[in-house]
Order: sequence, then structure tokens, then C-alpha cells
Amino acid sequence: MLQAIIGRKVGMTQVFAEGGNVIPVTVIEAGPCTVTQVKTVERDGYEAVQIGYGTKKLKNTTRPELGHLGHQLPVLEAQRKRQQQQRLKSRDAARERGESGLAAETATEGEGEDTEQQTATAERTPTPRRRGRQGGGLGPFQVLREVQAQDGAAPTIGQVVEADIFTTGDFVDVIGTTKGKGFAGVMKRHGFHGGQRTHGQSDRMRAPGSIGAGTTPGRVFKGTRMAGKMGNDRCTLLGLEVIQADAERNLLVVKGSIPGANGGIVIIRKHLER
Repeated sequence: MLQAIIGRKVGMTQVFAEGGNVIPVTVIEAGPCTVTQVKTVERDGYEAVQIGYGTKKLKNTTRPELGHLGHQLPVLEAQRKRQQQQRLKSRDAARERGESGLAAETATEGEGEDTEQQTATAERTPTPRRRGRQGGGLGPFQVLREVQAQDGAAPTIGQVVEADIFTTGDFVDVIGTTKGKGFAGVMKRHGFHGGQRTHGQSDRMRAPGSIGAGTTPGRVFKGTRMAGKMGNDRCTLLGLEVIQADAERNLLVVKGSIPGANGGIVIIRKHLER
């Protein structure tokens, strides 16, 4: 069984407890996710499971990713030219080795015909469809992430993981990306109170003020709070309680808020006791 699953933040609402208390909650669409790769210590040096979530257009997917997901790819024009150059090199090498021109040419032509037939067959191979699994291919997926697996039977490639790995009352950690605020000043980013509004300081009301001494140390210390990019950072909230778990609709209702905007991608994992 996996330790985590990929989901999407739906939005916030509120539910009522048995005593009538109002509990602010966040609704998360958790899964379904598909296992795309299983990593082992012998082959990769560590144990992990790669899962994919969501769908995207085939034209927006790179060939390496499609090959990783097991799709059959048509031969490109550059690859076909490279094959022709290799055939010519092998023909010249055979002639230089002293083979008879007729035998070398016959063997090379036979190889060329076989290669051309393979190339034509590869070129006739249709492009994988968006939702199909032609040639054993998966996806393509919007997001690919690695998660940990518990001790037990290892998952298989193509296995579908849903929200039933969580139950009501569990505690989870939610990993997301906070909202991006763009370039922000020190008052918005760090809560500075700004400069004084009197004594002629008409242009210093939202300024940071002095950022260091002169001769000693003669520089600005690393980590000094200044203006800069605010938000759009990876954030993890620990120990959120699962108020409701709807395995049929792949929905989780967790207590409190989670990072990111509505529709943002999040990772929900089982809470790790520390």
C-alpha cells in the first residue's frame, strides 16, 4: 500500500460537528493515480513508487516522457536519415575488408531491405491516443511524483490507487505550493512598520530603512529581510485530521486550510510520527 497520493484542491467549506461546533474544512479530490514506475534498491539505490495523476494532451508531451510511459513512438525523419548513414558506413566497411563487391552489395541490400521494412512498419505505427493504452502505454499524465510505499507487496505498473487508502479519523500531511504574490516590499512580505510619517520623510513611509553598518562589517549579512519574491513556495502542513473520506467519489475533507489556490496540485501522505 502506498503512503501518499496526488490530488487537487477543490475549495474550502464548513461542516458541523455532533455538538454543533462549526469546523472549517478543505475538500480535496484525491486520485485516482496510476503507478508508472517501481524503483528498487538493487536497480535504483532506493525504494519508491512513481505515480501519475491527471491527463494532458498528447501533443504537449515530450517523446522521452511517452517512451518512459511505454508508448510506441513513430520513427522521426532524423532517425531515418541516421539509419541510412549507418547502412552506408557498413557497406563501405564491408568493401574495405576485401569482400567481393557482389556479396557485400547483396548482403547490404538485404539488410537495407529489412531495415527499410522495419522503418516503414514503424512509420505506419499510429500515434497513441490520449486515453488509450496502445502498446501498453500509460497516460500521458499531468503530474508525475514519487511516493513511499509501506512494507508488503510491491505495487505493479498500471495499478490504480484511489482515496480508499485513507479513512475518517486519519491524520495526514498535505504538501502544496503557496499562492504567488509576485514582487513584494518589506511591509507586505515581512510585516515591517515602515518609516516615520513626519519630519519631512515623505518618501520613506514604506521603505525598509538601514540594512547594515558602514565600515564594520562593510557588507549586508546574508538572510537580511528585504523586498523580493513572495509566495510560490513549497509548503507542508503536518497532522491535518481527515473529517470525511468518500472513496466512491475520491474526495477527502480535511480540517483547516491547505496551501495553494483552488485547483492546485497537492500531495496527501499519511502523517509521519516524529
